[in-house]
Amino acid sequence: MTQKSGGNATEPVSWFHSLSTATSVSSLPGMVHGAERTPLVNQSDVEAGHTTHAHYGSSPSMRTSTSENTGVELPKDTTKRNSMFRKRVRYYVPSTAWIPDYSVSLLGGDLLAGVTLAAMLIPQSVSYGTSLAKLSPTTGLFAAAIPPIMYSLLGTSRQLNVAPEAALSLLVGQAVSDFRRGDHHTRPEDADAVGIAVSTAITFQVGLFASMLGFFRLGFLDVVLSRALLRGFVTAVAFVIMVEQLVPMIGLVALENKMNPESTLDKIIFLLEFSWIDHHKPTMLISFGALLVLIFMRTLKGYFRRTWWIERLPEVLLVVVLSTIISGYLRWDKEGVDILGVIPIKTGGHFFSLPLKQSISYIRGTTSTAVLITIMGFLDSTVAAKQNADRFGYSISPNRELVALGAANLFGSLVPGTLPAFGSIIRSKINGDVGARTQLASLVTAGITLLATFFLLPYLYYLPRCVLASIICLFVISLFSEVPHDLTYYWRIRAWTDLAMMFLTFSLSVIWNVEIGIIVSLIISLLLVIKRSSHTRLNILGRIPGTDQWGPIADNPGAEDVPGILIIRIRESLDFANTAQLKERLRRLELYGPERTHPSEEPRRQPASTLVFHMADVETCDASAVQIFHELLETYQNRGVELFVTHLRPGPRKMFERAGIEELLGSEAFFATLGDAMASIAQQ
Repeated sequence: MTQKSGGNATEPVSWFHSLSTATSVSSLPGMVHGAERTPLVNQSDVEAGHTTHAHYGSSPSMRTSTSENTGVELPKDTTKRNSMFRKRVRYYVPSTAWIPDYSVSLLGGDLLAGVTLAAMLIPQSVSYGTSLAKLSPTTGLFAAAIPPIMYSLLGTSRQLNVAPEAALSLLVGQAVSDFRRGDHHTRPEDADAVGIAVSTAITFQVGLFASMLGFFRLGFLDVVLSRALLRGFVTAVAFVIMVEQLVPMIGLVALENKMNPESTLDKIIFLLEFSWIDHHKPTMLISFGALLVLIFMRTLKGYFRRTWWIERLPEVLLVVVLSTIISGYLRWDKEGVDILGVIPIKTGGHFFSLPLKQSISYIRGTTSTAVLITIMGFLDSTVAAKQNADRFGYSISPNRELVALGAANLFGSLVPGTLPAFGSIIRSKINGDVGARTQLASLVTAGITLLATFFLLPYLYYLPRCVLASIICLFVISLFSEVPHDLTYYWRIRAWTDLAMMFLTFSLSVIWNVEIGIIVSLIISLLLVIKRSSHTRLNILGRIPGTDQWGPIADNPGAEDVPGILIIRIRESLDFANTAQLKERLRRLELYGPERTHPSEEPRRQPASTLVFHMADVETCDASAVQIFHELLETYQNRGVELFVTHLRPGPRKMFERAGIEELLGSEAFFATLGDAMASIAQQ
């Protein structure tokens, strides 16, 4: 098979083009071709105001304008408004760009990716709904089917797959358990209704918060949290999930419901106390046997990456199907093994319902959980979306991603009980590896998941619940995979603050709960950001020997410090945050120099009689900063210190004039260069 490139030259095209890494179903050869990097909207065309659009797989000869096709000449103003409106629609609703221009050449890869993710996602969603969220399996399946439909219309990422996440499902499950324990008037038969109402309230608020963050253009928040904090959170969640799943894997669910341990630490003590004497042997053999088979198959796939049919074995689906068949044949339920049983589709009476109709009484008690889920879900989704955008050569907008994710969860909350859904790094990577080039792959996954929800669940009647716990443990192991690398990396570069953040987040999440751990870590992270941004970057300049150049003393040990003269270079723009401590910072530099010293030590330098501010790096000054700087200069003048300003830019110069600083110092105190200022000081 050949494909034309350029003129008449031809080049071979592989039957398995772009099908490169582990997936979950047999490959469909020869179905993915080029045109993978065609942008939905060409950014340069948008900025220039052009009307050129990207056509998936179409030839240049097929691209004609509307006016050429119709022959109707419209007024210039109307044409311009229509063109601008179309560009805005294509920008804010990306599906209006990729659906009309969709190429059949991409269909094979999208179908293959959709089927692959569905094979992995269906058992995974059932596990998240039952084992983590403490709800019906359908709540996880609906979360994998309903929100992706809306995201595929509004999302800017082509490979991001939106579905329930382990960590977020765990947070929902903790909220559900708290409400069930706290409502003493709830009858046992109302437990499902409480869970559905709590989950719906959380999903609705998650969608609302994410949409608001996007509308107010707060997509930059992903840069506030350090990777160390996220690693500590992910590791803590993985540990908490593993402890949660050991209970059903050992067969202690009934005893856990009786003893009711609350925190993860309580559950660890519970496992250590009762695992040896009250375990259920058949359940243990089935669950740990299934986990070993899953690990073996995944390891085998790693060794045979070049053998496509082994690499694409759907190990999770195979274990689910085989364990269900064997359980039904051997009647493990009669041995005391807890099975999935009949799964009614419970949505509280109606399939579609207004979110606040039954859940309004749970809104206030679930707001903190919804905020945490929004933040963590957005961060994970943004990382996944950016990785695929870099890989396939297009760009994403964090603000539009927030709106799309918010709309997806608001749409999901219309089906009562649906779990919050966000993107996943692992799923999205597999999606791109298999061949997904548009959001059609997610629509295929959603359609198959919906069909499975309504027609395939009865066939899982004999599926042991402990096997679902084993499946979750398999995915938890992947969360631990990067921990050793990050620990050794931070230790090697002596990043003690990052290591402390990791251990603090992990410890608080395990000892108290995940919410406390992430809230405290978020507060500390924000305080560190504020602390660093409030410290103005300053350098003491000295003359480099044998030259007329000046450089930072800290970076040039041989630089000559002029006695009695302190030359300060301000290395950034001034605002209310970093100017508040400028007076104290200058005092320390004047007395102790650039070295770190304790305030109790004796001064190492004599007080300066002349102070020169080098302000070439100061691009802007806000009103508060100018006011504080004015007060600072007055303080030095009262001490009898001569003041000079060099390299002042036009913008800050106007602010200084309006604030009266130029009048305070006199026009003779301002120089174009530091050399001119030092020459004037020498003459005086």
